[in-house]
Amino acid sequence: MTTTAPRTTAGTPEPGTAPGTPESGTSLGLEEITRANIETALAIRVRPEQEFAVSPVVKSLAEAYVHPGVAWPRLIVDGDRAVGFLMAFFDIDWDPGAGLVRSGLWRLNIAAGEQGRGYGRFAVESVAAEIRRRGGTELHVTWHPGEHGPEGFYRGLGFRDTGERSEGETVGVLAL
Repeated sequence: MTTTAPRTTAGTPEPGTAPGTPESGTSLGLEEITRANIETALAIRVRPEQEFAVSPVVKSLAEAYVHPGVAWPRLIVDGDRAVGFLMAFFDIDWDPGAGLVRSGLWRLNIAAGEQGRGYGRFAVESVAAEIRRRGGTELHVTWHPGEHGPEGFYRGLGFRDTGERSEGETVGVLAL
């Protein structure tokens, strides 16, 4: 059984979902990863020059398996087409012992041929909506700095650099 979570039809978002407005104007949504769509999820690939900046879907799903209840992996679909993959995290102990709990976007893989069409924005807005639904007020993300990295994308959505680094990546935050 496939569970579909926030799904929007262009111009008519369901209550509690983020607006999706990619140029195709079809139905956008997030789907749980299941037996029925796992091969589709595993086939999502970013552009070769972006591979340094995001782990492949297979690694994300392995991490989701060992972090149940924290990791939230979803296939991004436009109608019946898979266009990307995201994995969010909720209420993790960001700095063990410091009492710093955060939620955010762990991974975002938009398929190479689907980039520049609003799917990344839809993914971020969907994660933001889920964090708000759970009572959160900030969305965190990390990115690899450098050419072909996602810094411009995240900054364009309003993320600001916190000044922190996590495993060599820049930590960004977006107030919700």
